[in-house]
Amino acid sequence: MSYEILIGKSNLKPVSFNLGLANRHGLIAGATGTGKTLTLQSLAQGFSDLGVPVFITDIKGDLSGLAASGNVSNLKINERFKLLGIESINFKKCPVCFWDIFGEKGLPIRATISDMGPLMLSHLMSLNETQESVLQIVFKIADEMNLHMIDLKDLESLLTYTNDHAKELQDKYGLFSVASINAIRRGLLTLESEGARIFFGEPMLNINDFIQTDKEGNGIVNILSAEKLMLSPKLYATSLLWMLSELFENMPEVGDLEKPKLVFFFDEAHLLFNDTPKVLVEKIEQVVRLIRSKGIGIYFVTQSPTDIPDKILAQLSHRFQHALRAFTPKDKKTVSVVAETMRENPLFRTAEVITELAVGEALVSTLNADGSPSIVERVYMIPPKSKIGLINEEERNLLIKKSNLLEKYEVTIDRNSAYEQLGELKTQTQKTSTKAEAPAEVKVRERSASKRQTVAEAVLKTTARTVANEVGKQIVRGLLGGIFGRR
Repeated sequence: MSYEILIGKSNLKPVSFNLGLANRHGLIAGATGTGKTLTLQSLAQGFSDLGVPVFITDIKGDLSGLAASGNVSNLKINERFKLLGIESINFKKCPVCFWDIFGEKGLPIRATISDMGPLMLSHLMSLNETQESVLQIVFKIADEMNLHMIDLKDLESLLTYTNDHAKELQDKYGLFSVASINAIRRGLLTLESEGARIFFGEPMLNINDFIQTDKEGNGIVNILSAEKLMLSPKLYATSLLWMLSELFENMPEVGDLEKPKLVFFFDEAHLLFNDTPKVLVEKIEQVVRLIRSKGIGIYFVTQSPTDIPDKILAQLSHRFQHALRAFTPKDKKTVSVVAETMRENPLFRTAEVITELAVGEALVSTLNADGSPSIVERVYMIPPKSKIGLINEEERNLLIKKSNLLEKYEVTIDRNSAYEQLGELKTQTQKTSTKAEAPAEVKVRERSASKRQTVAEAVLKTTARTVANEVGKQIVRGLLGGIFGRR
């Protein structure tokens, strides 16, 4: 069976998107105000209607409108549907699950320190190579001591332990400076100020909870509230990269399906690569290249395709290119480069059209059924059937309370982990030390008593000798006096 999403019309000819190839990833690009968000919303709703779960990062809060039906009174939307020849409009909402790393506008998303790993944590804390190597040693110590690192206080305890036992640990792991440990501690303070203490903990997100459908078979649209999260760009980028890694590591190989198991939309995608170390970018490249075989489609949303590293950009087979502006020589070069990445249409020059597109128009190039790139089309994009804009807080809170996952994630669990384990170890060490000291004190007392007894005996013996001598002398004197006739 073939599943397709109607994405718009080109010269009154319908343009559809084949879901059987949706796991080949894609790109939605264009300048601010050109219609990227509506394209994202429309595609997300199309996937959901066909039973494909979706994950979206909501930067401005306006994607919450997916949870409500569209309004027939929206004149611009009605005009667009008429332009596309669609007279009967079935406005509808999507089943939505709201998420929020801070737990304020959705279900909390949590990760454990151990699961995040030293590479991503080093990026999150902006550590240099030396400091990162020390953090790796800390993780190694935790593994060998079988310590569970769940939240920030666990990592803080391990740093303290490493610092206190630096000399003995250096014999095994090599030299490391206390200055590096202090730098990591400062990094933790920065993370805490950005709200990371809420992010690290349990229950940890089960990535399979993103892959759900409702009773009617519609894919759940998972919306991550990111308005506040965007104020901490590295936390935003790292948390998303962690989720992507979780998908890659936990989802089974399924090959090509009739439709993807899950589609991820990353808004403001350039933040995923800003100041990102080469080793982490290479990991992202690997995940993007291999995750399609697990039935996962990844779609990056950004202003310019040049925001995405070339090796990753080469993996994005579906392009939805909204207007770009060419006010500077650099802008013109970008337009030229973007045009060259699409299969040319003989009816127009792609580089010229990119700068002429109206709001809601896009140059679209997807994959044909045989996997070859289609000729680029100038498309009037279909609007979403859900509400354009925000829903109110009351509506959002009601949906959160009705979520079947609320009970699972609402309450933080603080189980026995490195913080408690190291505390118990310290207590046991102190008790053992106290017990070891007790026999030594007894021996000292015994030795002292022994010495005191020896002195007493010596005095007694001396006294006895003195008395004996005096008595002896008197007897001798008495005897001698009697012999010589003395009185």
